[in-house]
Amino acid sequence: MRIREMKVDDISKVISLYINYYNEIENSCWTEKTAYKRLYQVLTIMDSFSLIMEDDENKALGFAIGYFKQYDDIIGYTLEEIIIEYNEQNKGYGSKLLNKVEELVIRNGASCIELQAVNDKMHSYFYEKAGYKNSNSFVNKVKWFD
Repeated sequence: MRIREMKVDDISKVISLYINYYNEIENSCWTEKTAYKRLYQVLTIMDSFSLIMEDDENKALGFAIGYFKQYDDIIGYTLEEIIIEYNEQNKGYGSKLLNKVEELVIRNGASCIELQAVNDKMHSYFYEKAGYKNSNSFVNKVKWFD
């Protein structure tokens, strides 16, 4: 197993993993077109930094995508997605990938990692185990248009 920086060319290696996870596990409706666009947007944003985890045959086991964000006094890192192939979950891969993200973004100047997570038992357990806490300063706001 290896972890390396993810590039746009790697989208083809992870797009089916992305679609399968969200559509089968999270009951979403991603298509190849919408998933490609989502991944491409994050991978090409200014100061993007993403990692891919591969097995010994170079098959993608998971990935983490995000970007650095400048604030007035610090640099933060926004973790947009971290996905481990569903059949490979609960083997420590997600923790290894998240630890590597943390190590590398700190090395590149980040003072914090921000993320939004599904508010369920599985996600809460994963992030709490890794030391992430709910923010007391921010809440998500959304306005839906008909």
